[in-house]
Amino acid sequence: MKRSIFFPFTFLSGCILFMFISNKIHAQQVDVENLKDNFSKKNLLKVNGGLSANLVTYNGNSEANRVPYFWNIGGNINFKLFKVLDLPFSVNLTNAGSNLNLPTSPNRIGVHPHYKSLTGHFGDVNMTFSPYTLNGHQFSGAGLDFAPKGGLKMSAMYGRFQKSVEFDSTNKNTAAAYKRFGYGARIGYEKTGYSFGLNMFTAYDRVASLQNKPDMLEIYPQHNLVTSATLGLKPIKGIDFTSEYAISALTKDIRDTTSVTAKSGNVLSGLIGAKNSTAYYKAFKFQINLTIKKSTLGFGYERIDPGYKTLGAYFFANDLEKFTTNFASVFFKNKLAAAINMGIQRDDLNNDKSGKNLRFVGAANVNINPSAKVAIALSYSNFQNYMNIKSQFQFINQLNQLQSLDSLKFTQISQNANININYMFQMTTALTQGLNLNLSFQDASSTQGNVSNVSGSSQFYNGALAHNIGFNKIDFNISTGYNFTYNTIALDHFITQGPTVVLNKKWYKRKITTGLTTSYNVSTSSNKLVPKIYILNIRLGVTYNFYKNHNFNLSVMNQSKFQELKTNMNSVIGNLGYSFNF
Repeated sequence: MKRSIFFPFTFLSGCILFMFISNKIHAQQVDVENLKDNFSKKNLLKVNGGLSANLVTYNGNSEANRVPYFWNIGGNINFKLFKVLDLPFSVNLTNAGSNLNLPTSPNRIGVHPHYKSLTGHFGDVNMTFSPYTLNGHQFSGAGLDFAPKGGLKMSAMYGRFQKSVEFDSTNKNTAAAYKRFGYGARIGYEKTGYSFGLNMFTAYDRVASLQNKPDMLEIYPQHNLVTSATLGLKPIKGIDFTSEYAISALTKDIRDTTSVTAKSGNVLSGLIGAKNSTAYYKAFKFQINLTIKKSTLGFGYERIDPGYKTLGAYFFANDLEKFTTNFASVFFKNKLAAAINMGIQRDDLNNDKSGKNLRFVGAANVNINPSAKVAIALSYSNFQNYMNIKSQFQFINQLNQLQSLDSLKFTQISQNANININYMFQMTTALTQGLNLNLSFQDASSTQGNVSNVSGSSQFYNGALAHNIGFNKIDFNISTGYNFTYNTIALDHFITQGPTVVLNKKWYKRKITTGLTTSYNVSTSSNKLVPKIYILNIRLGVTYNFYKNHNFNLSVMNQSKFQELKTNMNSVIGNLGYSFNF
């Protein structure tokens, strides 16, 4: 482990030294005549950015576990020195999770200094190298980006990825975790017509960071080394090809000091120090797009080995193979735009699971703008999932070799459709008036052995009609609407419907905006055991913009919920906010 701790400092120092020397050589080209103006008193310091603070309070009996108040402070501030050095700070502070010991804290403070082609990241930050290696995972440490003119791009980072969390049997919301550190680097080169890159990332847990080892929860100290290479080509105008190949070596328990013979041909085995629990995984993808005038046709392929994992991402899907195709174009002088995506995805690549899934995916989007007054948007998606369960009973209970047990074949289909129509039938300097209609449909159904599974199906229908009118001269807007929802789950049917009214008015040279929103809806069910529910929502809000860059907002919402033969529930939620841009 001492070798693992020492190496990142040597590695990062070398990257920083290379970037610094390269940047110094590039800096020699700076116009010396501009230096005197840069270091003048007027350019000594310039500050810009924004800060915001929000306080949310709650009082009521509808949510017993909700905290009575919640606050958040966030912002970005940039200090510019002598017109050449940028020092941007980012901060996010909150009381959310203050009573929990989390591996990654929600409170973050970071600084991102920028000078010419160098950008630093210090504090609680995140960086992205690749979807297969380091992908937006927050860490506490340091990072550098180097992007001089000419196409060369380099990055390096080192930091703590998670704090140690001891196992607590009384707190099931937070899992135990070892203290984890990681470091990595990326180098790439981009030119017109081609690009390529290479990145490497490694993360390791410290065994001594936990006194009580949570082995019974299958949480072990791990070590991960992952690398990927990218290639992009644009051989001729209209053709774009991108690809990436990644290899991940994961040691699931670094306490096992028994070394094993490295697998032949694996480039990471010698770097990670292979153990009994070390496994190697691969991932590959490519995408090719053909563009002709205003049309684009593309094809993609992706394959990720079962078990592929990187400790540089919060979540990663593996054991999948995808074939995708896409088409997009515009027609009739840009009045109609259409996009279609289709694909097939399967898992169980090693043929060792008890079930195999084959998934068909299709989606289409169409936007129609026949005139300036009418806009129509249509969308549809269809996801079909096919599973073949390879049960041992298929062989035990089979009467003859030709018998097919269709009951072990399961198909699930999910469909989504939506249409949105917006019609502005009056547009004058004094009055603006229009109608909006939105219809949506969702369906989830399943079949087993060619028989529909009623208990596992559901349909959701929703329709909303709204009328909007704006009195432009007095800055007053009124929106009235009615929403209707019909939902079926198995044999039960549910209907929710009700009106909504929204009023907005601007005052005092449009610096103050007041609003009132009220809605009333009723939910009924075909199941007599489900009571009828009445919900009334009333929201009042005011926003005040002053001194151009300051914004103050206050809102209060009251929700009353009435149920037959049950205790009535009432909630009051208040929100107080302030933001400042400079």
